[in-house]
Amino acid sequence: MDHSQIDISDQLRSCIHNAPISRYRISKITGVPEAVLSRFMAGKSGMSLVTIDKIGKVLNLSIVMDASKHKGNR
Repeated sequence: MDHSQIDISDQLRSCIHNAPISRYRISKITGVPEAVLSRFMAGKSGMSLVTIDKIGKVLNLSIVMDASKHKGNR
């Protein structure tokens, strides 16, 4: 595993931090409690995939794989 790669959770924190809407608004739209977002942003807890999906939809996020790093590793 390439340790220089940024974790997906850190990338999600960055997306939430830089989002065009506030965490409060994300919470209201998704139904995810503000406390859950706060703990996640502080790195004190994770989030379920259901919660991540909700946030991803609100922020219009997608995952992109860099296929060049996986060539021949099947």
